[in-house]
Amino acid sequence: MNVLAPVRTYFAHLPRRHLVPWLLGAGAVAVQIAFPLTGGGTPTLTVVSVALFALASVSHALLARGPGAAVGLVVVAAGGGLVIEAVGLATGLPFGEYRYTDALGPSLLGVPLVVPAAWTMMSYPALVVGRRLATALGRGRGATTVLGAWALASWDVFLDPQMVDAGNWYWLDPTPALPGVPGIPVSNFAGWLLVSLVMIAALDRVMPAGPATDDRLPLALWLWTFLSSTMAAAVFFGRPTVALVGGLLMGLVGVPLIVVLRLHGSAAAPAPTRQRIAA
Repeated sequence: MNVLAPVRTYFAHLPRRHLVPWLLGAGAVAVQIAFPLTGGGTPTLTVVSVALFALASVSHALLARGPGAAVGLVVVAAGGGLVIEAVGLATGLPFGEYRYTDALGPSLLGVPLVVPAAWTMMSYPALVVGRRLATALGRGRGATTVLGAWALASWDVFLDPQMVDAGNWYWLDPTPALPGVPGIPVSNFAGWLLVSLVMIAALDRVMPAGPATDDRLPLALWLWTFLSSTMAAAVFFGRPTVALVGGLLMGLVGVPLIVVLRLHGSAAAPAPTRQRIAA
């Protein structure tokens, strides 16, 4: 039996324009695979990876959910990410006091332009993860917000140590640190979770969830991020405690997601009913 046959069948019947997000996502993955070979990634690799991933998310939102969804994603995730990062730099809230270096290129309001793109690239897959798990639980928007926010915020347990080690930003006072993640203050995770709750709640309201939506790509990209980040921290970056803590935290939604996809497949889940949305 050819295990690749379903994959070939899927792509053979996929409209050509819907291949674009997949190609962008594959490009992002290919660039990320090069990170361990360069000691954690160069600034150029980081910018290219984020740009490709963000374009994959926005183009999938455009093709799967329409122009309004793509615009909403950019406004909420990129615009909101830029604003909260600028506030964070100026006030130390809600993440703690930190500074960006010049490594990541051009900036606006002191924030490298690649940073709002990073909020965009992961907030969309996190929203999709939250919706899939909430639907499997028979819950609505409240569960989507909490689960999606955790899917987004827990990723930063891997992101921040890697970017600090690469010299892209630094913390003025990294204490008290998140247990198992030295050098990164616990206030950063708390701030990420707070911002993620607001961002996912907003995205869930501006991006329609229809019964015919094919979310294989954002689900695959989120799972790739979860599994590859855990392996990279443990094997390539010499951060076994980060791999453990990050793997456990992302795994709180990652493991149930894998179970749900195994049981129900990765095609579109039915849209929540009005009653469930109100739950």
